[in-house]
Amino acid sequence: MKALMKDPLSLIVIGVAGQGNVVTSYLICNALVREGYMVTFGQSYPAQQRGGSVINYIRVSREIQTSPIVPEGRADVIVAMEPVEAMRMLNQYGNPDVITMVNPRPIQAIDTTGLGLKYPSLDKIMEDIRGLSAKTWVVNATEEAQKLGNAIMANVVLVGALVGSGVLPLDRKSMEPVIAERFPKAVELNMRAFDRGVKLVKQ
Repeated sequence: MKALMKDPLSLIVIGVAGQGNVVTSYLICNALVREGYMVTFGQSYPAQQRGGSVINYIRVSREIQTSPIVPEGRADVIVAMEPVEAMRMLNQYGNPDVITMVNPRPIQAIDTTGLGLKYPSLDKIMEDIRGLSAKTWVVNATEEAQKLGNAIMANVVLVGALVGSGVLPLDRKSMEPVIAERFPKAVELNMRAFDRGVKLVKQ
C-alpha cells in the first residue's frame, strides 16, 4: 500500500449538478477501497436540482475511519469542475497548503442564476484560485473530452489528471477495473479520457 501525502487525506470534489462530479467521486473512492484504504464519503446539495452546486467529501486513511465531512479550512485537495465553485470551496475549506485542480469551463449554478448575478471575470477567478492555493493545476477537461467525442467524459479526464499529479496513491492499473465496472460498454473510450488527463498534468 502506497503512503498518503497526508493521513487522513481530505479531498473535496465540487461542481454543478449534471457535470458528473458524483461519478468522479465514485471512481476515486472505489479505486482507493480496492487498494485497501479506509474511505468515507459525504455529499451535500446546496440546491437539490440539476444545475445546483453539488459537494462531495472524500476522506482517506490507511488505518482509521474518519467523519465524512471535511472541517472548514482543512481541505488538502479540491477538485473543481467549475471555476466559481472552486472559489466557493477555497473560501470555506482552503488553507495555505491546499492543492487545487480546476476545469476552467464556466457554468453558472442555478442558485446564483436565480439571483440575477453576473458571472465574474474568468481571468480574475483563475488568478484568485492560484493565489489561494499552494499548487494549482488547470485542466481543460471539457475541451479535451470534446476532442474525444463527448464532453461528458470531462470527469474522467479530471480523474486521470488527479491520478497523474501524484496527489492520490493510485495509478492506471488501479483505475482500469473501476472504470471498466462503471462503463462496461465504453471501457476503451473512458480509458483514453483517463490517459488524456494523466498526460495533461505531465506536460
